Amino acid sequence: MEKWTQEQYAQQIQALKQEAHDKMWLYIELNAKDFMNECEPGVKNLNSCCKAMVNAMLEGDTYIVEPKIRTKVAGALTIRYYVDNLSPERRTYKEANQ
Repeated sequence: MEKWTQEQYAQQIQALKQEAHDKMWLYIELNAKDFMNECEPGVKNLNSCCKAMVNAMLEGDTYIVEPKIRTKVAGALTIRYYVDNLSPERRTYKEANQ
């Protein structure tokens, strides 16, 4: 079984955001280790998962846990994605926080 790509993780994040938006939730929170295990049980692919999670952040999203070291603690990465506005015009987190 091949590991998921960043694109596959990004697509899954977008699907979760849309589902939460449709349920009229304000936000969802994803933890990297839990999300990776949900998508790829038994596979260690934390690097792709974390990169996709960070790249999926839009303006207004926030880190709940932002590890400072790129080691095993990366699994602690937890992000709150606000899903009330999924407009493609929203700036990315990176653009908004330069």
